[in-house]
Amino acid sequence: MKQVKKYPAAITIFGAKGDLTKRKLIPALYNLFTDNHLPPAFSIYCVDFLEVDPDEFRKDMLAGVNEFSRNGIAETAKWNEFASRLFYLQGDFQKKETFIGLGERLKAFEKEAAQTISRVFYFAVAPRFIETISDALYQHNLCNKDNLDRIVIEKPFGTDLDTAKKLNRFLAKRFAEKQIYRIDHYLGKEAVQNIMAFRFANYVFEPLWNKKYIDHVQISVSEQVGVGKRGGYYDSSGALRDMIQNHLLQLLCIVGMECPGAYKSEQIRDAKTKVMKSVRPYTTAEVFKNVVRGQYSAGLINEDPRPAYRKEEHVASSSLTETFVAAKLCIDNKRWQGVPFFLRTGKSMPAQSSVVVIQFKDSPHKIFKDDIVPNRLIISIQPELEISLLFESKIPGLQMKLKPVEMDFTYKESYTETIPEAYEALLLDVLHGDATLFMRADQIEAAWKVVMPIIDAWKKYPAKDLHMYKAGSCGPEAAHTLLKPYAKEWYELPFSKTVKALPDLKSVQ
Repeated sequence: MKQVKKYPAAITIFGAKGDLTKRKLIPALYNLFTDNHLPPAFSIYCVDFLEVDPDEFRKDMLAGVNEFSRNGIAETAKWNEFASRLFYLQGDFQKKETFIGLGERLKAFEKEAAQTISRVFYFAVAPRFIETISDALYQHNLCNKDNLDRIVIEKPFGTDLDTAKKLNRFLAKRFAEKQIYRIDHYLGKEAVQNIMAFRFANYVFEPLWNKKYIDHVQISVSEQVGVGKRGGYYDSSGALRDMIQNHLLQLLCIVGMECPGAYKSEQIRDAKTKVMKSVRPYTTAEVFKNVVRGQYSAGLINEDPRPAYRKEEHVASSSLTETFVAAKLCIDNKRWQGVPFFLRTGKSMPAQSSVVVIQFKDSPHKIFKDDIVPNRLIISIQPELEISLLFESKIPGLQMKLKPVEMDFTYKESYTETIPEAYEALLLDVLHGDATLFMRADQIEAAWKVVMPIIDAWKKYPAKDLHMYKAGSCGPEAAHTLLKPYAKEWYELPFSKTVKALPDLKSVQ
């Protein structure tokens, strides 16, 4: 890891009582602390409007660490040291007194540190508070050092292209672009970061990474969970905005990008943005030919009954919101012209998995009659971190018979080091001022431009071709049809191959 000067850090989390803080942020910061990645002098200020006893808040955060940290139960001495720098501040985001009080705490910490500090402000809040908090930070001069002060904003970043542009302009008037960290936790996952290393550090693969050798690409993120308690948010968002516009398009960029001139933040982000801008936009008619949307009905997952989406809490009984999307996208550039990228995501699927499949073209000379399975590179992001290459091999014996076999690389077999959580990697990058894994304003807007024709088409014809699929199935049959003639069905990781997709129900007309 490159050496980075560790300035004393004042980390402020807005939305202290939310699930994100308890389940992800505090466990990540605690792990960074125990692994000696935080600077010697740091303070964490957690802000929310609820009146909470500070000691009770610390106990609640400890419960979060004990339950959700990759390292398990916290060591008492380490936790006590960490907790001594963890503070709860009660305050309304919409009142200036909150920011005046926060400013006083930051000044006191800076005086105690006796040197310049770095300030990080994490927005673990509903989108409606982003502008309110941003303006307050600006008005009270709490985040005004371009090189040391940063804000971190969770998705969703806007609800469409216009709102994303508006938010970008709003933030640009108050902060430098290099201060704004638009976070997508998928980019912090170890296996996702490894895709670039795999491509650009291994020359054996990079010459094959183009239209001459690759038939198609599948990027699939399946969620076993339904919407749970997020029905209110999800019903106004849907799978397209919640997953495709950010997570899956970011994976597409990493798979499809050109090799940057150097491993430097702006060059890497330039390469990703260039790919995004090359994705072919669709007309309304093309949307319904190349994009499949679905919604889960009641079904079974691991023998447990699951309700239909329309029966979930805070979901409208006649909702047309999609919980499943499969899309065929084309990248119009020299490297990828004619190679389709298939993206798929859905809730209430048979298993939790994220996988990228690079399927190569058939052998040009078919001299073996049973040479029928094309080479396939499989990058598993979750649940197992694994890269495998499928190739044909001769079965031992006196006859020339072929069988596809896999050559595997797995993290757990190759490394003894524990794998950091995505939020650990991303928070550390924020502290170091490294924006490589974060999205720039133009990249955000380019991603919205890709999905806007789909959003507009569905808005124009809200009930057209909304396919119902049973919870526990692999999605609507129409998603498999979308792959033809490139493949018969979506690739499923081995642990879920035994689960067959149930027949697609009649589309909602």
